[in-house]
Amino acid sequence: MENTEKQNTPNQPNKFGNWLKTSITARMIIVGILVMILLIPLTYVNILIEERAYRQQDVVKEINNKWGNEVTMYGPILKLPYKTYSETSTFNEKTKAYIKETKTHINYAYIFPETLSTNANVKSKSLHLGNFESAVFTSKIRLNGRFNTIDLSSKDIKQEDIMWNKASMLFKTTNLKGIKTEMEIKLNGNSYPFETNFSENNNYKNHLDELETGFLNEVMLKNTFKYDMNITYDGSEQIKLIPVGKTTVMSMDSNWADPGFIGNYSPNDETRSITKDGFKVDWKVLSINRAFSNMYFNKIPNLNQFAFGTKFVVLVDEYQKSERSAKYGFLVIGLTFLLFFLIQTLSKIHIHPFQYLMIGLALIMFYTLLVSISEHSNFLKAYLIAGVSVVLLITLYSKSILKNIKFPAFIGISLTALYAFIYVVIQLENYALLVGSIGLFIILAIVMYVSRKIDWHNG
Repeated sequence: MENTEKQNTPNQPNKFGNWLKTSITARMIIVGILVMILLIPLTYVNILIEERAYRQQDVVKEINNKWGNEVTMYGPILKLPYKTYSETSTFNEKTKAYIKETKTHINYAYIFPETLSTNANVKSKSLHLGNFESAVFTSKIRLNGRFNTIDLSSKDIKQEDIMWNKASMLFKTTNLKGIKTEMEIKLNGNSYPFETNFSENNNYKNHLDELETGFLNEVMLKNTFKYDMNITYDGSEQIKLIPVGKTTVMSMDSNWADPGFIGNYSPNDETRSITKDGFKVDWKVLSINRAFSNMYFNKIPNLNQFAFGTKFVVLVDEYQKSERSAKYGFLVIGLTFLLFFLIQTLSKIHIHPFQYLMIGLALIMFYTLLVSISEHSNFLKAYLIAGVSVVLLITLYSKSILKNIKFPAFIGISLTALYAFIYVVIQLENYALLVGSIGLFIILAIVMYVSRKIDWHNG
């Protein structure tokens, strides 16, 4: 009995080792475990891409803060004070009678113009800080139009209660530090400079900064009058206008080739022109198109939701493309391992788990190469360099494993086709899901066709 036990004991590891080498099920389990293990470094690659993308956002914000931030314009608006009255009664103990007292209150009417015509000429360019890029611009903007004769009788406000000599003009805007010219408005040819209004009693509370003129000519205000003003901004990312005119028209032309039109209103299709040299567009917004009045009392609402304009888009977002590419990492590793598994099973060539692991790490290196190279070049060049490097590395490594040229060449061609397919998919927007689904269906069909010759019952 003792001799028998001594003979059988050494054979147990050999049986297990032979099972690992010969069993299809064992190889499938090992490959599956390795794929799961490789998801750990793949997750760190995704974290790396996110960190670099956040870094890009910080750098773009730094560039924009130095040059000038986004522009939103709101105005001009006529601020017209008027008097209202209230009576109070107090009881006099000495006379035993009530004494009536009339108090005068100063309120404000905020009146929007009848027409607002805006013309914006925007010279755009890209600024770089290190490897990062932001779209900035210098814009020359002209706003003109007219105010109709002021009539507050519909609100039971008498003409004699209007304080015409205390009226002023308001203009709201972001990016004060980006303004490159003195701010003034011409009313019937007379100029009125704007000053920044920091009053704590300001009735117009939102994130836009308020500018206000001194008192206006009261004789002019009692009739229809025209206005005209010019502003030059250094800004970034976008220009937006709130359509305060009863009829608002805005035209914009720029040398930027990739505009994005934002807000509640789209440019007119008939006059829209976008070429590689720039764009020229027009908007027209009528009072019936917007859900706010042309006159407000005591305070002006926040109308930012009605703003419209243009976003100057940097279309080449390398980190977004790298992130989309990394999302296919699991697919690339899984299909590559499946390819080696099928070759191993059909050709009876033994591939060690360590060799699978080296191949998987080489596939993950593709994404770190892609991110690092794309920071110094465009995405296509980075993708080509990373793809060619990894395909050559795995092809040469597989030649030492598979001991012939036929299988490594097939692996190289398959990986090239896979990376080309993924590149096409991440370039697409509307058809990415469709093309991806068709591609995966074709890959599944090929795998099913090839694997039909495998005798799964012997594993």
